[in-house]
Amino acid sequence: MIRAADIREWRNHDVVDPKGHRIGHLEAVYVDTATDEPAMATVRTGLPTRQRLVFVPLDEAVLGPDYVAVPHAKGKVRKAPSIGTDDILPAEQEETVFRYYGIEYRPGLQGERRLARR
Repeated sequence: MIRAADIREWRNHDVVDPKGHRIGHLEAVYVDTATDEPAMATVRTGLPTRQRLVFVPLDEAVLGPDYVAVPHAKGKVRKAPSIGTDDILPAEQEETVFRYYGIEYRPGLQGERRLARR
C-alpha cells in the first residue's frame, strides 16, 4: 500500500501489472476522503498525441525501484474509465470507476465525493 507521505515521490514512475508489463506513468493519486489514504491513481497511457488518464485502485499496490506494481492486468487497466490529461473526474463518474473494479462505492454521509486528487 502506498502511504500518503510517499505520494509525491512516485509521480511519473512507471506503473506495471503483475507480470511486469508497463501500463503507463503514474500521473496523480486520489485519496479516500473518509480516511485520507491513497485509494486510486491515474495512469497516463496512449500514444504521445492521444494520451488519456485511466484509473486504477491502489489497495494492493507494491512499490519498487522506479515503479508501482498494481494487481490488475495491463489490458484491464487500459480499458478502465478515463479522463483527458487536463480534465478532472466529475463527481457523477466516481461510482463508475469503483464499479469497474468491483469495489463497493459509498459516498459520504451528506453525499460528499469519495475521491480527492492529491
